[in-house]
Amino acid sequence: MSLPHPHRPNLLYIHSDQHNPYVTGCYGDPVVQTPNLDALARRGAIFTNAYCPSPVCVPSRMAMLTGKYPHEIEVWTNHHILGSDHPTIAHAMGAAGYRPVLMGRMHAVGVEQLHGYAERPIGDHGSNHPGDGAVPQETRVSLESSGAGQSGYQVHDEDVTAASIDFLNRFAVRRRAGLTGDPFCLSVGFMLPHAPYVARRADFDRYRDRVTLPRVRTPFDDRLHPFEAWWRSWGGIETVTDQAILRTRAAYWALIDRMDALIGDILEALHRNGLDDDTLIVYHSDHGDMAGEHDLWMKRCHYEASARIPAIVSWPGVLPEGVRCHRVISALDLNATMLAALGADPLPGSHGRSLLDLIAGRQSAWDDVAWCEYCVYEGWTTRMVRRGDWKFVYYHGHRPQLFNLREDPDELADRSRDPACAALVKDLTAAVLADWDPDAVERTMAERRRATDLIARWSRKTGAPERFVWPAAAGMDYLEPR
Repeated sequence: MSLPHPHRPNLLYIHSDQHNPYVTGCYGDPVVQTPNLDALARRGAIFTNAYCPSPVCVPSRMAMLTGKYPHEIEVWTNHHILGSDHPTIAHAMGAAGYRPVLMGRMHAVGVEQLHGYAERPIGDHGSNHPGDGAVPQETRVSLESSGAGQSGYQVHDEDVTAASIDFLNRFAVRRRAGLTGDPFCLSVGFMLPHAPYVARRADFDRYRDRVTLPRVRTPFDDRLHPFEAWWRSWGGIETVTDQAILRTRAAYWALIDRMDALIGDILEALHRNGLDDDTLIVYHSDHGDMAGEHDLWMKRCHYEASARIPAIVSWPGVLPEGVRCHRVISALDLNATMLAALGADPLPGSHGRSLLDLIAGRQSAWDDVAWCEYCVYEGWTTRMVRRGDWKFVYYHGHRPQLFNLREDPDELADRSRDPACAALVKDLTAAVLADWDPDAVERTMAERRRATDLIARWSRKTGAPERFVWPAAAGMDYLEPR
């Protein structure tokens, strides 16, 4: 769609890591305190059925940047490198006359760390180079090491917040002095509320006695889907004590509370400088966190708490306020929405659809569909489609899952073997495989593994420089005695 008015807006694009939308006040959580995200939702539109393109960090983020699915950019794991020949949202914004600036998290892998951004004053917390892969039992370690203390991720985000506020303050100085008439284009990448599940004492204590046990508990037995049984065994979480569950959930709720406060600091700087009425604000996360539901933690599965994401869009004076949209969307649609609002060209091959007309109530026809992929070296090649009320999960070489989310929002009744759903399963299987070849994915992943392993060894042996790494300090992470 064309730009709704001739003036080019500023863009404040905030993306977090591993934020379960259900742990947000505006999404219905009665315990967590997220006043700033709640207020942002009241000033704009909140999407209740938004999905990530992959329930793991790097493929989800690279897909969102490019507007393409993970299999199209060959990025399926946290160790895959996005080719520099893939244009991103930052390239499109730059080509439209903006100067895109990134503060903090992007989680791109490889020597290319800008992917179209003109500046990146604060980099990622971890290495730019590929590592050695996921670690078995990592999830159990995270649960055992949860509680009160300090996470270096939070310190990183505090630095990102300070730099973002300074950016807005300095921009406003130049604007008031007449030194620039151009809009700003700022992306803010947070690490929170990603594990480790460790929060500062005051935040942790605020939730220690307020969080409850998960609503959906799934015993570890033969009734589990084979993927879920593997994931729980591989992660070392076949069983977790109630004490550990409550302690970990308290920390997770506290990290979301703290992230919301940091977002509030940035929004206050925007308001204080008189920029909020001239700025498009977009917030979302790369994926969710199971937070103990179905006795699962972190992400890496297609259950709602993992694959669904919070998504809020606010544009004062242009888009209506207080919109609660229940249509099915993808993070890729947020990409297209920002480009449309900024008057930028759509990305070549992007699957994103602008949400501007949908938010404004000018669009009644909408295809309620979203796709999500999760593929790992350990032998699991999966793809999910949400279409209307139905969610279908294809597991290559294993039985699928089928849920009617309107009738069964907790995903307790797998209908994939229900005779009444046989035609639907056949139809959705065909849809999944129409443009996605799981055998080809597995072959390509094997080739990619050899390539990324070689690059990882090269970076370790040569001490390859890393330009966009945030300087974490020893002792920054600690856990207080319980």
